[in-house]
Amino acid sequence: MSKRVQDFKVTENRKLGKETCILELLSDTALPDIKPGQFVQVRIDGSSETMLRRPFSVHDADFEKRTLKLLVQVAGKGSSVLYNLGKNASLNLVLPLGNSFTIPSGKENVILIGGGSGIAPLLYLSGFLNKTGIRPDILLGFRNSERMIDLEDFRKSGNLMVTTEDGSSGEKGYVTDHSVLKTGNFGRIYCCGPDLMMKAVAGYATKHSIECEVSLEHLMGCGFGICLCCVVDSKKGNVCTCTDGPVFNINELKW
Repeated sequence: MSKRVQDFKVTENRKLGKETCILELLSDTALPDIKPGQFVQVRIDGSSETMLRRPFSVHDADFEKRTLKLLVQVAGKGSSVLYNLGKNASLNLVLPLGNSFTIPSGKENVILIGGGSGIAPLLYLSGFLNKTGIRPDILLGFRNSERMIDLEDFRKSGNLMVTTEDGSSGEKGYVTDHSVLKTGNFGRIYCCGPDLMMKAVAGYATKHSIECEVSLEHLMGCGFGICLCCVVDSKKGNVCTCTDGPVFNINELKW
């Protein structure tokens, strides 16, 4: 798949809280083919502290409007710059990068599980599944109700459920505590979020013999497998998250 280095224009910076926003970016040409689970590398201009590009999952894409969305949660200098971008700002991306989630060939009972900013690739995936006739269950976990983000868009494409650690919204506890995992009969799980959460979901999937793919959230300096800062230990040896992933079947990982 060919990759592109391209400038996009910020058409909207929708703030979802003090540290989270959704950037809508407009391309002046047709978008390349982007598959659910793939990511972009964003150049952060204006500071020697942000020399390396930052990876962001494609949160959503509209090929008719030539727009894509990135979910940004402030975690450092680079994401802080993006959070404060104004309308019409220019942003340089390398895209599309990485592999993608496996789309079922037929209808399956599917659940998408995300935690925190790890929900980012799951929105585009849910819309993609809708086009194949699948309306997935979607289970999202947050620390508390104040940190919940972008739920309305998820409700449009799936059966949304929520957990919060303090019980301020949805069911109390972690995603693996939710009642749907005790009663649901799932053929496939897609997951993205903190490592501990994904490992817990992987344990559940293994116990119940459910096919499961996870999207790893690692620091990626180049996106091409050159800098080796995103190496993960897999059953076939060390592999780069940016080129062999970010999506892995849990059976490929030493979890």
